[in-house]
Amino acid sequence: MSELINNREHSVPEQSRRQALLKEIIKELHQGKSVEEVKARFEEAVGDVTVAEISAMEHALMEEEGIPVEEVQRLCSVHTEIFKGSIGEIHRSDRAEEQPGHPVHTFKLENREIERLVNFKLSLHLDKFRKEDSEDVIFKLLEDLSLLLDLDKHYSRKENLLFPYLEKYGIYGPTKVMWGIDDGIRAMIKEVKAKLTSYDGDRETLCTDIERIIQEVNAMIFKEENILLPMALEKLTEDEWVKIARESEEIGFCLTAPEAEWIPKREPLPDTESAEAGTEESGQAPQGYVRFQTGILSVEQLETVLNHLPVDLTFIDENDVVRYFSHGKERIFARTKAVIGRTVQNCHPPQSVHVVEQLLADFKSGKKDSEDFWIPVKDKFVYIRYFAVRDEDGRYLGTLEFTQNIAPIRALEGQKRILS
Repeated sequence: MSELINNREHSVPEQSRRQALLKEIIKELHQGKSVEEVKARFEEAVGDVTVAEISAMEHALMEEEGIPVEEVQRLCSVHTEIFKGSIGEIHRSDRAEEQPGHPVHTFKLENREIERLVNFKLSLHLDKFRKEDSEDVIFKLLEDLSLLLDLDKHYSRKENLLFPYLEKYGIYGPTKVMWGIDDGIRAMIKEVKAKLTSYDGDRETLCTDIERIIQEVNAMIFKEENILLPMALEKLTEDEWVKIARESEEIGFCLTAPEAEWIPKREPLPDTESAEAGTEESGQAPQGYVRFQTGILSVEQLETVLNHLPVDLTFIDENDVVRYFSHGKERIFARTKAVIGRTVQNCHPPQSVHVVEQLLADFKSGKKDSEDFWIPVKDKFVYIRYFAVRDEDGRYLGTLEFTQNIAPIRALEGQKRILS
């Protein structure tokens, strides 16, 4: 893990000593000591902490100490309080992240809107709710929480665009921890909304729940701006930030939008990760034909046909790596090009990885050939099907995910035999 430590500031022995102390302090929290008991020792023994050291510590807690991701997520909120005010600032000379349209600038712009929503509007309505639980106040709280759910786009851009690039640099611990906390915040907001919708008079519990949402949302903003984003700025290249900026609109923005398109000082390099470098940026369709047993299609025809299907398709190869997804007009779940080449396990929250692992194990062993799920998502009823893809000899080649909104199909009645 020494490659994750800031070598410009500390010698190797000093890095090891600080890293060991950090791990000891977090393990003491894990064993039940209070924040107050360890904070003084932390400040005396460690002093300023670099982002890289926090990253390495979280990785070590999971990989070397065997502490589960879920436990590190719980500890993360505690050690954030200890680290607050002690994290060393990372200085950059070009300051591209301060330019409107740069992904970091956009993340921070959204965070200011989120802060205004939770620390002013939601907090104000919570104070009113403590005094009176009238229908009008409950409606205002529901309105605030519905707006706050827009942070799903903010979190989704982190998880589907930023995290894949960090993983390419070997950074997994912080991404797994943060994704789990993001999901916890999403779940809390939905749960409180449900309680308010069917309010039973338990005002005290609801007040506690809303206070926790405000606290967790603010803590996440601190973690993003003092840990995640500085770490990403230290690792990612300008070309990688360009790719993130270009794909951000696919997922959407939270409560606000970029003030302008970010144009880096120099022309970005071609996207060499694509099969035909430069063709996408120039707008030219890739050339060539694909011969099937039942016909021949040009690459352009094939891709266009797949993108016209009223379903979302994703293919994962035999090594669990995402190799392809269709790009229709209305995707049900967010997909960005950053997932290509990423293992499917890292495309899911830590809490659901075990389901993915079990499904793939059943497909690879031949125990199953398919599995279906169905869930309501806002105004959609989503039918998700997984198929084991095998060759003529039965050899496992990968898994096909097939996702469709079947709400219109479920609503069909009678019959239709003529053109509209």
